[in-house]
Amino acid sequence: MKSKLITHNTLLFENVRLLIQQAQQHVVRNINTTMLITYFQIGKMIVEDEQRGKQRAAYATETLKKLSTALHKEFGKGYSVDNLQFMRKFYLVYSKYEPGAHISSINPNKPIYEPVARKSSKKGVHQYQFHLSWSHYVQLLKIQDEDERRFYEIEAVQSNWSKRELIRQFNSGLYERVALSRDKKGVKELAKKGQIIENPTDALKSHYVLEFLGLEEDNRYSESHLETAIINKLEHFMLELGKGFCFVGRQKRFTFEGDSFYVDLVFYNRLLKCFVLFDLKIGKLTHQDIGQMQMYVNYYDRVMKEKSENKTIGIILCREENKAVVEFTLPEDKKQIFTKEYKLYLPSKEELKKQLK
Repeated sequence: MKSKLITHNTLLFENVRLLIQQAQQHVVRNINTTMLITYFQIGKMIVEDEQRGKQRAAYATETLKKLSTALHKEFGKGYSVDNLQFMRKFYLVYSKYEPGAHISSINPNKPIYEPVARKSSKKGVHQYQFHLSWSHYVQLLKIQDEDERRFYEIEAVQSNWSKRELIRQFNSGLYERVALSRDKKGVKELAKKGQIIENPTDALKSHYVLEFLGLEEDNRYSESHLETAIINKLEHFMLELGKGFCFVGRQKRFTFEGDSFYVDLVFYNRLLKCFVLFDLKIGKLTHQDIGQMQMYVNYYDRVMKEKSENKTIGIILCREENKAVVEFTLPEDKKQIFTKEYKLYLPSKEELKKQLK
């Protein structure tokens, strides 16, 4: 009887806890939406005031200084001149979006681009809804290229990035690295759909940035050290990999005819519905490395995967890629095995943009 009472009390607690959490989340979402709509309307008022007065830049700046001082006295922090400038830009950028458009957070791979702002009209009143926090939008508004900004906006919504992760992905040149692995049509679609994962190459980047591991380029470290560093920063590594990755295990062993073999890292991608194997190499890539990965992929295809799942992908993550070895070792229509370099420092966005052009 006592056991049943404990179970009942536990169930009651969980139900009440869930209800309170949902209510708190609803309140936070409403507060965030209200704040963003307010900032949007402030930006609109500033723009309309400028247009009516046909103000010069210097005069407009002086007006914002006076407005900032007055708002600070009345409402406290949050209304600096810089913040008011961002509100102005916030309105100028998002007032261009079509009515009724928004990003689908339910189906991140929906093949239709819909801008993040949603506008609806009821009795002459326009209401805008946004999916990110103000600090996210401040970072996005710093991105000058519209296509690049839209890409990061879609990815931040769909991947639930924190502001810090958004900054890290931007600084690592995610847009350029994804774009470099696509053709011209694929690059154009990034600004409309974000990163859609439908085939193995969609999940790949031109190279991977692992600066969060804290390993120095000029220091000596072994492959086991690299693997351990990745495991210790697994959440960061999975964010770098991208969408749909689930961790299966490290040093996964399989044996036949008395010999044991170990796959460094095994993941499963729920969007591609297949295993993704990683082999870590700290030196220059060799044809033996590719042959070893081919064996790993064959084993998982023939023994581990279910009939309903797709073929296994093998990625050799190496410090220095040998393009000639790859070209003559792998078939021309390679669809399962890929070689990618990793870097232990944030790349130069300028250099990545040059490569993209």
